[in-house]
Amino acid sequence: MSSKSKRQSVLFQGVFGKPVVAKFDTKGQSSDGGVILLRSLDDGIGLTERLGEHLVDSRDRTRVAHPYLDLFRQRVYGIALGYEDCNDAERIGRDPCLKMACGRPPLDPDADLGSQPTLSRFENSQEGRAIVALQRDLESQVIKRLAKRHRRARLVTIDLDPSCDPTHGQQQFALFHGKYGTWCYLPQYGFLSVDDEPEQYLFYARLRPGNARCHRGTIPLLRRVVPEIRKRFPKAKIRVRLDAGFSNPRLLEVLEELRVQYVGAMRGNSVLKGFAESSMKKARKLSKKSGETEAQFGEASYKARRWRRHRRAIFKAEVVRHPGRPPKDNQRFVITNLRHSPENVYKIYRLRGDPENRIKELQELESDRTSCTRFLANQLRVLMSATAYVLYQELRWRLRHTSAGRAQVGRLRIMFIKIGTQVVESVRRVVLHFPDAHPWKDLWVSTARAIGAG
Repeated sequence: MSSKSKRQSVLFQGVFGKPVVAKFDTKGQSSDGGVILLRSLDDGIGLTERLGEHLVDSRDRTRVAHPYLDLFRQRVYGIALGYEDCNDAERIGRDPCLKMACGRPPLDPDADLGSQPTLSRFENSQEGRAIVALQRDLESQVIKRLAKRHRRARLVTIDLDPSCDPTHGQQQFALFHGKYGTWCYLPQYGFLSVDDEPEQYLFYARLRPGNARCHRGTIPLLRRVVPEIRKRFPKAKIRVRLDAGFSNPRLLEVLEELRVQYVGAMRGNSVLKGFAESSMKKARKLSKKSGETEAQFGEASYKARRWRRHRRAIFKAEVVRHPGRPPKDNQRFVITNLRHSPENVYKIYRLRGDPENRIKELQELESDRTSCTRFLANQLRVLMSATAYVLYQELRWRLRHTSAGRAQVGRLRIMFIKIGTQVVESVRRVVLHFPDAHPWKDLWVSTARAIGAG
């Protein structure tokens, strides 16, 4: 046994029935064999290939060892596998399954993936025009895929939500935000849902400076996306759900110009609270009598000072009770053009809370790993995380009739991607030997066949 082999060995004694030696000495193995499933999904929808067309490569092609499409895929797949940063290239650059997913010979030592400096130069090479084109193509790809699946859709709902991305360095446009009490970026995410389907599909991911207002960039987005959705879903109504940070007079006017349904929260003020006061008194009386949380719903015609006309305001007057605590008034206000009853309007609005769970999933894919100095490089990182998430959503859709149909990204990664694999390559083919004891092997095989494997 060589000295190097000894250094890579660990001996466990007195724990198991016999002494156990653990060695890291097997060549041609991967801990991420399921990445080939993501690559097959990707090829089926043409996602990274299409997005990679917008990357601008000004290098001397005769000296290029790693085309930008390969580097883009390496980063997207690496993020999907849980490797958050370019520094991880040192660890995974020789992984045979990841090399194969990126179009390289799995066992060729001269065909390793891009290094950390190569990836960093790639992330910092793209200018604004290319990144905007990539972002808009991602929007179109998601809308197109949804339209293909839901030809008879009756309703398409757009949910927009900002998120706080704290920063800890000298990143461009990382600014202090008073509400969150930290230096940060304020990315905005957009999700689409169709009819009563529970899945909300990410279609928009934009990094914004830390002092951006919630509605920044929303009007151009809606002017661009609503006509495309209307074109792809000609028989469907379009509904937009927004939280209180989006309550802006011009945005409301644009929503009405676009002829879409909208429901958005409003911060309470003396006028709105005055509308709800009688219902609030009734809720207090009912709660005192029952000892439980009670709520009343109502509506009023409301015109803010900067509005050109009155709009329908829905309010919820609620008294919340928790054991051991005094009762607490809870008033909520919503502006809408929906004609449903006040209680149903509020139920529709409450469904917009689910995008927060999708944003948490995105953070599992390192969408908040915006540690580059350059703002545009960080925007590209956000888009690569979004691309990885779109691939996982495609996988989840393929699993919709199985026990994994509502699984979170972290769970899907464990079930389908993080599989120890022995890679054997011959002249004619590559064979991946997965463990017979893999708990979800039957589901993995049926999913692979549904994607198009033989």
